[in-house]
Amino acid sequence: MKILLLSDLYPPYSLGGSERIACQLAEQYARSGHEVIVITTVQQKVYAGEKEKEGVKVYNLYARYPERWRAYRGLYNPQTLGAVKKLLLKEQPAVIHAHNAHCYLSYHCFKIAHDLKIPVVLTMHDAMSFDYGKFTQFIDPHDLSPYPEFNYTINPCRTLKTYRFRYFPLRNCIIKWYLHHYVTTIIAVCNELKKALLANGISCSVAVHNGIELQEFQGAASKIADFKNANGLINKKVILFAGRLSFLKGGEQIIRAMQDVCARVKNAVLLVAGRAEGYARHMEKLAEAAGIRDHILFTGWISGEELKSAYAASDLVVCPSICWDSFPTVNLEAMAMKKPVIATCFGGSKELVVDGVTGYIVNPFNTALLAEKITELLTDDNKARQMGEAGYRRISEGFAIHAQAQKMLTVLAAAVRTRQH
Repeated sequence: MKILLLSDLYPPYSLGGSERIACQLAEQYARSGHEVIVITTVQQKVYAGEKEKEGVKVYNLYARYPERWRAYRGLYNPQTLGAVKKLLLKEQPAVIHAHNAHCYLSYHCFKIAHDLKIPVVLTMHDAMSFDYGKFTQFIDPHDLSPYPEFNYTINPCRTLKTYRFRYFPLRNCIIKWYLHHYVTTIIAVCNELKKALLANGISCSVAVHNGIELQEFQGAASKIADFKNANGLINKKVILFAGRLSFLKGGEQIIRAMQDVCARVKNAVLLVAGRAEGYARHMEKLAEAAGIRDHILFTGWISGEELKSAYAASDLVVCPSICWDSFPTVNLEAMAMKKPVIATCFGGSKELVVDGVTGYIVNPFNTALLAEKITELLTDDNKARQMGEAGYRRISEGFAIHAQAQKMLTVLAAAVRTRQH
């Protein structure tokens, strides 16, 4: 089967969670004997062109525009649509597996594919099909209960108030039109996202969780001593906070929790591994005001072997997002490294992290509870080890990338049969 993947961004020029998942699936499809092509975009002309990696042909199209136009260009982007049509005519794939295509490639790609009689399977990674950014409308920051009641239906007035001049009142209606008429199958990366899509009038037939390549994380522990020595982590209890740093990823919540943790665990260190220097400085100021600056270590953005070493050097991993976080890759990576995870209740983390078994699910606005769970795992090595082992078994049995790729291939094959009939 000839499979073409659409993804706004793609490694190595972007290393976000959805891009890495798209890349892993593409390479798994190729290893399974399928011919695989990727159409993606780059924001620097020097990177545009055709490349091949791990048996996958990748077309990098140049596309760039001011973010304020995303509500419009995400629907129809003339920068890329002509090239996309030419490539679809050239490659003639049996099926398209689309990922995030709501920014540079645009939803109109699906109409082009439909007109060419190519079935489209779309994996939804986030809430961008009905919201404009990080989805927070359903969250009540004053409700500190572990599992709050959620109403996922979007409120247009609140959206207008939040995004003001970037708000386009017809956007969501047009998106639903594209999805209803030109997409064969819609997949969500978690059941919670499936619920949110349905609540906003988007039909979603199935949820297929993201997976991870377990072999990539074997042997990383061998470099743990070098990483600890280089970062002054010898004899420290290390909490890893990794990814894109921002207020919505829970930066303030983890600093507040660390104030309590450091009072109880004197050698506790928060290892902050992520990009966004401006927000890192904000976190640094919060830590200074709380009197715990010496307990916070900022590495900046790290990836590859260095990131694996950071996981290996940590005692636990936290993911305290205060926005919708569909299925954070950091949770998968932590569990692949046999680390317990303390994850947010907002989004799909609870479908991977089993509360009390492989880690804990917390409401990150309850920073006292967040601190309590961190302290518990830092002071009970046996429990932390057992949770890490349980987490590894869980992803080995149900979230390995090759197994998830086979599930996706079943859906892709069904879409091809549907179009043929």
